[in-house]
Amino acid sequence: MNIINFEFKARVTNIKEAEKKLQQQHPIFKGEDHQTDTYFNVEKGRLKLREGNIENALIWYDRQNTADAKQSNIILYKHQPSISLKNILTKVHGIKVIVDKTRKIYFIDNVKFHFDLVEGLGTFIEVEAIDSKGSIGIEKLKEQCKYYFDFFELQHTDYVNNSYSDLLLDKN
Repeated sequence: MNIINFEFKARVTNIKEAEKKLQQQHPIFKGEDHQTDTYFNVEKGRLKLREGNIENALIWYDRQNTADAKQSNIILYKHQPSISLKNILTKVHGIKVIVDKTRKIYFIDNVKFHFDLVEGLGTFIEVEAIDSKGSIGIEKLKEQCKYYFDFFELQHTDYVNNSYSDLLLDKN
């Protein structure tokens, strides 16, 4: 499945307050997921295997590292958990880094919200405006991200430009 996202990630100090604020909008709560994202060495973009209780997928994505909302081009393969897939990817590509996080997942229409506690990094909000059918358009996705950035009363300095994998690699 090819997907176009416009998304942002922001560091937050009071994640519970941000989550309460979103709950006032009556989002659909998908649940709390403990996720292990194993990133593999690839030449272009990022390749990760997500293993969780709610979400399990092999995800390739490419996006710029900018401290702002940005477009991501994604290829997503949903699957049932299988150690064989992870073993093959590890043998072929080698593991780059592993991200361990607890994530609360919400939706309002086509917009997905993550409230993340990332081991070794802290607390974050991710907002993904998703166009999975090619019917919404990039301008509307940008507007949705801007709306929720303002809704959460975030500052430009709260933006995180890199993936969690990059942040962990930089930290180590």
